[in-house]
Amino acid sequence: MKSTPDRTAALDLIPVSRETERRLAIFVDLLARWRKITNLISAGSFEEVWRRHIADSAQLLALAPAAKRWVDLGSGAGFPGMVLAIQLADEPGALVHLIESDQRKCAFLREVARATGAAAQIHAARIESIAPETLMPVDAVTARAFAPLPALLDFAKVWLARGAVGVFPRGKSTEAQLSDYSDATDFRFETIASKIDPRAAILIVRGGESAQQFGGA
Repeated sequence: MKSTPDRTAALDLIPVSRETERRLAIFVDLLARWRKITNLISAGSFEEVWRRHIADSAQLLALAPAAKRWVDLGSGAGFPGMVLAIQLADEPGALVHLIESDQRKCAFLREVARATGAAAQIHAARIESIAPETLMPVDAVTARAFAPLPALLDFAKVWLARGAVGVFPRGKSTEAQLSDYSDATDFRFETIASKIDPRAAILIVRGGESAQQFGGA
């Protein structure tokens, strides 16, 4: 796929290696083909896929730089999980678990993983049907446009309580979401401005033992 202004702008914001860029381009090319037969991403959204989706997902890796094993809840078209798996493709011991209940989307994700060599394992199942311990160890949990904050944290808490960090893009209403969350004392939160849209925020969440460490930092 040839370079476009959208691709150039995205890579200016979140630089990656030449090999990672090549793999991401394969991902985008497959997305262009599959979205015509599977409801993966809208036509309007695809016009800015590199900035709005690739770069928006890729920025998360630097927020948990020591994390090699990730869980992505409700992976959909692969944002952010497949992007992270591509970034970690050459990292020894790295693995991103992508959990998605839609079988057609899972077929797409498997094809992307095969074509790019991404460090990905696709789970075609509902999140609640997966035993969390089977994915251990988990260093980080992520999700994008998946569920309201209380439901998201309820799904993720089993890993957060065991030391994983949550890295959750939450858009422009993050502070309002936090103020409405009644069980906030169970976790420690930090909000970080998105590099793609400074008005949007990424929520960093720690719980259990890691919450105590975070609170003392």
